[in-house]
Amino acid sequence: MSHASPDRTRRLHLGVFLDGAGHYSSAWRHPASPTDRFFQLDYYKQLASTAERGKFDMVFFSDRYGIPDRYGDHFRATVRSLHSAHLDPFTLIAALAGVTEKVGLAATVSTSFSEPFHVARQFASLDWLSGGRTAWNIVTSTSDNEARNFGEDHIPDHDVRYERAKEYVTVANGLWDSWEADAFVFDKEAGIYANADKIRYLHHRGRHFAVRGPLDVPRSPQGRPVLVQAGSSDTGRDFAAHAAEVIFTAQPSLEGARTFYADMKTRAAAYDRSADSIKVMPGLMPIVGETEAEARDTEALLAEYADPIAGLAILSDQINYDLSVHPLDGPVPELHDVTGMQSRLKLIAKLVKSDALTLRQLGKFYGGSRLHRKVVGSPTQIADFMQDWFAAGACDGFNLMPPYLPDGLDKFVELVVPELQNRGLIRTEYEGCTLREHLGLPWPAGRPRF
Repeated sequence: MSHASPDRTRRLHLGVFLDGAGHYSSAWRHPASPTDRFFQLDYYKQLASTAERGKFDMVFFSDRYGIPDRYGDHFRATVRSLHSAHLDPFTLIAALAGVTEKVGLAATVSTSFSEPFHVARQFASLDWLSGGRTAWNIVTSTSDNEARNFGEDHIPDHDVRYERAKEYVTVANGLWDSWEADAFVFDKEAGIYANADKIRYLHHRGRHFAVRGPLDVPRSPQGRPVLVQAGSSDTGRDFAAHAAEVIFTAQPSLEGARTFYADMKTRAAAYDRSADSIKVMPGLMPIVGETEAEARDTEALLAEYADPIAGLAILSDQINYDLSVHPLDGPVPELHDVTGMQSRLKLIAKLVKSDALTLRQLGKFYGGSRLHRKVVGSPTQIADFMQDWFAAGACDGFNLMPPYLPDGLDKFVELVVPELQNRGLIRTEYEGCTLREHLGLPWPAGRPRF
């Protein structure tokens, strides 16, 4: 296969999605998995430092509020996997800000169970303390399990969740913009600390929030934290096109990735945003070996450990539907009127249509890649794949999902990164300091409300 020469005016962006032991649901069972370190700062410092050594744009941490218990109405199935417990991601990136220098730090915070003033204040503060390296991954929680930890029996409907999220982000952006960049005067002789004319009230009053402002944290080194979003439903895409600057997505095929990429750039243009103002980064699970045979051996070992029940527990939580009510060795049921992740439902329907899977087989498969693209091979083969998708207009980069940690990330940085650098696809040194500079994003200008 021939590979298109890289466009030297474009650079492939890299993030890494760090998830405890790795992204295989049973990765903790791998012989090299450091199970005694999953809740220790030095472990995440090691992972973030590895990403920084590889000159990645950012490290990313997901979140949900509670132990998933949708499968069988209990958490027994979930605790068979690494998804049963994790650290609060904002606290984690705050700690990592002090032990890293350049790599961006992205944390997930849901708009369903928090308030925009608190979240805007926290991210603005950490953006200062990190030198402008933070990103907020905006999600709308999808599980009744989460709602029950906040006094509700059920999660709101999909469209209601996004309506709240849209207003939430409007408020956060308004609060971050309530200080102009040059508001400080620091005139000791005249006794003027800041120019009051360059600090504004927000006076927001909407359906979900009433926030006067202004924020009591000034405009940060990169203007605002970078906004990340991962919704792939029609509503989610429209929200991302207006609000997001980085878009994470699950795209198993090149054709689907190209269609999604083109759609997002078109939708952004409808909001008077340039194509360069959003970066589309599909999830990619690389299984790397010195040779393809070595990589295949690693894949086989991980597959041996994969637990179908754990995979179904993760999926049940994400789609907010109890799959345990169906026979494990029966066909995957058709699912309608499910309130969870709509994009996952569509991908599952497409997968089941092409492969007649049992529920057990789906669970084992889902516990591996979670419907993200998996690529297995030598450093050259992995780099070829990434270059092909990049050149074909399928992405602006990738959000890597190492199948097991720390070795899965170590091997990528040691083996694949030099190959990508030799091809001129990724940086060899950081040219800037802020996450916006890493991603080539402009200083944020105010955008109209939804």
